[in-house]
Amino acid sequence: MTENPLKTDISNAMKDAMRARDKVRLGALRLILAEIKRVEVDERIEVEDARVLSILDKMSKQRRDSIKQFHAAGRDDLVAQEQTELDIISEFMPAALGDDEITALIAQAIEQSKAESVRDMGKVMALIKPQIQGRADMAAVSKQVKAALG
Repeated sequence: MTENPLKTDISNAMKDAMRARDKVRLGALRLILAEIKRVEVDERIEVEDARVLSILDKMSKQRRDSIKQFHAAGRDDLVAQEQTELDIISEFMPAALGDDEITALIAQAIEQSKAESVRDMGKVMALIKPQIQGRADMAAVSKQVKAALG
């Protein structure tokens, strides 16, 4: 079984956090590795980097949603905890794409798929998703694609 680089990086970061006795960081890294392990056990696979990115992306989205809810409820202590976890998860994500880069990818995907209307949105999203996974909010990109095709 060969390990993928991203999973190895996370494991090494966890070991470093153990050595440094950084309980907060260690806890967040254990959450990440536990989620990766859960997917591997449930699906009986060894996850690749692309799948690890999608797991991290999902975890980031969950943290952002929790931050909104805790902020609305006035639970600043929980907001801080979730933000810390989000920051640690973000360390392992690729750099976010800018609006210009996303627009260029959308234009390229529309041209490649020969999409003409909103009905062709699935084809466009199928081309874009692997390129932007973990680097942009998929819901926002979906809205941009819909606007470009509309």
